[in-house]
Amino acid sequence: MKRIVIVGVSAAGLAAAETLRREGYDGTLTLVGDEPHPPYDRPPLSKQVLSGQWDADRTALRAAEDLAALGLDLRLGVAAVDLDPVRRLVWLADGSPVPYDRLVVATGVRPRRLPGDRDTHVLRTLDDALALRDRIGPGRRLVVVGAGFLGAEAAAVASKLGAQVTLLEPAPVPLAHAVGLEVGQALAQAHRERGVELRCGVTVTEATEDGVRLADGEVVEGDEILVAIGSLPNTDWLVGSGLTVGDGVVCDQYCQAAWGSPRPEAGGVYAAGDVARWYNPLFGTSMRIEHRTNAAEQGMAAARNLLAAPGALKPFTPVPYFWSDQYDMKIQAYGYLRGHDEVAVVEGNLAERRFLAAYRTGDRITGALAVGMPAKAIRQWRQVIAVRAAWDDAVPNRP
Repeated sequence: MKRIVIVGVSAAGLAAAETLRREGYDGTLTLVGDEPHPPYDRPPLSKQVLSGQWDADRTALRAAEDLAALGLDLRLGVAAVDLDPVRRLVWLADGSPVPYDRLVVATGVRPRRLPGDRDTHVLRTLDDALALRDRIGPGRRLVVVGAGFLGAEAAAVASKLGAQVTLLEPAPVPLAHAVGLEVGQALAQAHRERGVELRCGVTVTEATEDGVRLADGEVVEGDEILVAIGSLPNTDWLVGSGLTVGDGVVCDQYCQAAWGSPRPEAGGVYAAGDVARWYNPLFGTSMRIEHRTNAAEQGMAAARNLLAAPGALKPFTPVPYFWSDQYDMKIQAYGYLRGHDEVAVVEGNLAERRFLAAYRTGDRITGALAVGMPAKAIRQWRQVIAVRAAWDDAVPNRP
């Protein structure tokens, strides 16, 4: 194996590159990214960068000398546009082909957008964050469409900067699909107490000259509009390649990409990070996780399996972890909360926004979320989830 290509200058892509070198691969290692920037960290974009606490340089994932030490064939500012798995070529937007023996797809996601003629903001790249930062502050009206983690974090920052913030969400509470109704209500109250106009149960249909239009025809006015309504995996460049794509690059438990039909001449493709939908045996389901920790862990796992002998592959079975900072609240969670059947507060108090909640799916505990609690309070639940503990054993004294 002489040539490995990683498409995606991301946390997952960088983790894969570093792991390959650490595991002894000394061949050509090409890292391709459509942005002009070297690998940088995305979670600070909606927090420290947007607030002005960090400058752009501080988001770099590695110092220039550390990146150079990897000996990469680094292709920045040029996107991958096509994949030829038979000849094992990645075609770039500048017309150049990049040959590979093995390929890691780590192209991440792109934001969904609203229809309409007005320019709106999204918050995915460093340039996005810097552009929005220059447009919010005292006296400015910001409308945030979508109260997921990204939208809620941006709303919190803008409010602290003195902007007048309206936060619009179609669900009954922020993050309803992930955290549940009661926890979502507690998070909603934090926004309202700090002057954010939070409106749930409303659907935005388009961006207008004056703001955004709701499904009932009302226009919510704003000087700036941030659209945070989810994302789409960057898989368009793989159309026609034969890879199975369905809300991401579909992979097995080893992060190996699946093919729509057997192609003996193709293969050697792995995926990692936000773009990868893989089967996690720990939870018995296929999942795609858009969180920073998972991206790095999956990049490492994909790289190790790429180098491993056929009988030495190891399943990627993480207990996903995510965090969010909103106002003075530190939100942390382990597990897979989506599709849960029950939530129980096992410590603390929802009204005080200092609590730990456990999540049940079937008869197992599948997640835990903490707000305003010490890190060790939530960390101990990781192992409980990892061993697939029975709900009745893990949460015996629930109401």
